[in-house]
Amino acid sequence: MIIPIRCFSCGKPIAHLWEEFKKRVNSGEKAGKVLDSLGLERYCCRAMFLGQEDYIELVSKFKKS
Repeated sequence: MIIPIRCFSCGKPIAHLWEEFKKRVNSGEKAGKVLDSLGLERYCCRAMFLGQEDYIELVSKFKKS
């Protein structure tokens, strides 16, 4: 749902890169190239970004009962 502050596997801080990644991928750049330019080389960190789906808008529509 929300990108974690640090990678679950290695502990590298990654949350500050999420907005830039999302913006560049939505503008048409390939995800692999964007991850390379952001300095994410480890597979665990890359998987955190590639496996992330932004559902916060969808979930916020539902009330907690």
